[in-house]
Amino acid sequence: MWPDVRCPEDGLPLARAQDGTTCERGHHWSAQHGIPRMISRDVHYADAFGLQWRVYRRTQLDSHTGTTISLDRARRCLGDACWTMLHSARRTDVLEVGCGAGRFTEVLLATGAFVTSVDLSSAVEANQDNFPQDGHHRVLQADVLRLPFGPAQYDVVFCLGVIQHTPRPEATIEKLYAQVKPGGWLVIDHYTYNLSHFTKTAPLFRMILRRLPAADGLRWTERLVTIFFPLHRAVRRHRFAQALLSRVSPLSTFYHVFRLDDDLQRQWSLLDTHDALTDWYKHFRTQAQIRRALEGLGAAEIWCAYGGNGVEARCRRPPT
Repeated sequence: MWPDVRCPEDGLPLARAQDGTTCERGHHWSAQHGIPRMISRDVHYADAFGLQWRVYRRTQLDSHTGTTISLDRARRCLGDACWTMLHSARRTDVLEVGCGAGRFTEVLLATGAFVTSVDLSSAVEANQDNFPQDGHHRVLQADVLRLPFGPAQYDVVFCLGVIQHTPRPEATIEKLYAQVKPGGWLVIDHYTYNLSHFTKTAPLFRMILRRLPAADGLRWTERLVTIFFPLHRAVRRHRFAQALLSRVSPLSTFYHVFRLDDDLQRQWSLLDTHDALTDWYKHFRTQAQIRRALEGLGAAEIWCAYGGNGVEARCRRPPT
């Protein structure tokens, strides 16, 4: 019943082997902890993310925070028509790319959809721990630029918080769109240009931390949070003081965005600061650039707007 998995090297069918799968040309793909590992060993730019999501695997789950933060963001990006499709009686297959520990996996599974969760990093292990594989959920480790699926097999391709961290955003969008069935939906977002980003010290810290081994980057992030977070907490009710502090402090904080208790605020700061200071790629695109990329693919019903982390967009592959 699941969309078939193919060799990411040549697109050929796979046969079961002793410790994984093999295609007829001899490309072998292992499976560890019940998760197929469909990646080349020389892809390492997401290692920091893998460690991040294993350490903070429950931090952003709505079931952990007692909020609807992730649900609200996913629901807004999906739009009414796509949201209705997910809740329909017929089978709906969703490809979730860049699944991380599963903040949106939780939302997608709750709709009753059949979700294939994919990530380049070892975050797939955290995702499986949070949401074990079953008849509605499967997990694979794979590269978005070399996805191990045949084309046009998914009703919804969902990719939030990912594209800006890949080597070539437009190529990533093209690969994602190729997975959408005729009549199906692509749902994405992307960082956009922000003057605030270029007036803070965070880019300077990132120049150093992103070059460190993953474990060292995490330790240094935790030290920065230990130093600066009490200051952010002290000025949390003063927007002007918070704005001034953010020019010096490299931390990402959410006192002015989400109503979370102090412990959760610190957890989110640890996670998002690490995310912002250790990503290898950080691209920016305007709303117009994202729209042009989707138009160039022949997409229909394009919706594109500023919101969330930058630009949010969705489109539909025209029915055949």
